[in-house]
Amino acid sequence: MSHAWLDAVKWDEQGLVPAIAQEASSGKILMMAWMNREALQLTNESGHAVYWSRSRGKLWHKGEESGHQQMVQSIRIDCDADVVLLQVEQKGGIACHTGRHHCFFRELQQGEWQTVEAVLKSPQEIYAHSH
Repeated sequence: MSHAWLDAVKWDEQGLVPAIAQEASSGKILMMAWMNREALQLTNESGHAVYWSRSRGKLWHKGEESGHQQMVQSIRIDCDADVVLLQVEQKGGIACHTGRHHCFFRELQQGEWQTVEAVLKSPQEIYAHSH
């Protein structure tokens, strides 16, 4: 199978590309993470979102610990070929490790970052089985 589609991506100096996960049903932006070539290839092959964890230096299968997998419905690339957009179905309705629906839960209000989204499930509950 040809991997020309992977060669078309403009990877940065670290071999990474930013990936935005968007909820297909609502259009809501859930999170942003990084992908390397292997993560993008695995995402395409498996139908589940796979990212590259810069802090852990390894592949991160979204939901491997929390169970909150992202089922990928489409993979898109922007006009400059340097950002990937995944349209996903978010299992459990929780994309953020803080237990919120999405990662963009702080909003700038009067010069301060205010939390504007509720925790749906505590991180202690989500990750209890993995520690």
